[in-house]
Amino acid sequence: MSTNPKLSLGPILFYWSRDEIYQFYEQAAEMPVDIIYLGETVCSKRRSLKTQEWIDIATKLSEQSDKQIVLSTLALLEAESELKTLRKICENGRFTVEANDIGAVQILHQRHLPFTTGPSINIYNAETLKHLAAKGLTRWVMPLELGRETLQQMQLQRPAGIETEIFCYGRMPLTLSARCFTARSHNLPKDDCQYKCIDYPDGRLLSTQDGEPLLALNGIQTVSAKSCNLLQELADMKQLQVDILRISPQYRHTDKIADAYAQALAGNQSEDLQKYIPLGSCDGYWHGKSGNI
Repeated sequence: MSTNPKLSLGPILFYWSRDEIYQFYEQAAEMPVDIIYLGETVCSKRRSLKTQEWIDIATKLSEQSDKQIVLSTLALLEAESELKTLRKICENGRFTVEANDIGAVQILHQRHLPFTTGPSINIYNAETLKHLAAKGLTRWVMPLELGRETLQQMQLQRPAGIETEIFCYGRMPLTLSARCFTARSHNLPKDDCQYKCIDYPDGRLLSTQDGEPLLALNGIQTVSAKSCNLLQELADMKQLQVDILRISPQYRHTDKIADAYAQALAGNQSEDLQKYIPLGSCDGYWHGKSGNI
């Protein structure tokens, strides 16, 4: 008999100020989520918090509640300094690590440490899942571009003891580049970006020539303009034995989003989320079709 999935709060994808991050996690401690992911996953130049300060937040949250705390790593490493930070996260000695780059997988495997993988790790088939399970994988987040049909096939073949997590809400992380598109949009080079990302706490909107929202620039990352929202698919995911549903933080109303999902999982009438979604929802990947289905 299937049980209700747990709820997780993914890492903050955008560049927020130090005070905003601390305030957010004070609020997150009270949210109805079971797992919280912490850390910078996009750009090492974002230094609102140092690595030790992320670990300190993790320690505080774990002491305040029974939530599982996971430290997330960068999804694109480009410098030796970033490798040094990666090693510190992997060797924190207390918290599970979410590997968002295959280099993190290698380090964790070498140290015989269990780990989870984020959506940037390309697990597209059951053979890859089995290969990583042999290296210490305990949980995977399905890549955003895969849908229900692929998930159904992989769930039938996933190794015993491996949890499946689905990105259920938020602007979808689509690509990473060595270039900084936010800086470029201000005619600035990446090395002198002036930290423009902090002016766009949910990403800088990119529209088509017809004025239709298309993408959002988030430094070296590109995310969707509209938000994935799979609230209406909870019964299906329960049937598919999905273990965890991920909510990706947005600048405002993340607590309302988490409450709605928790209410729906409890079998109660949940609040309509449309008023909290900046530009509306898009769930085409899940259905294998374009747009919002």
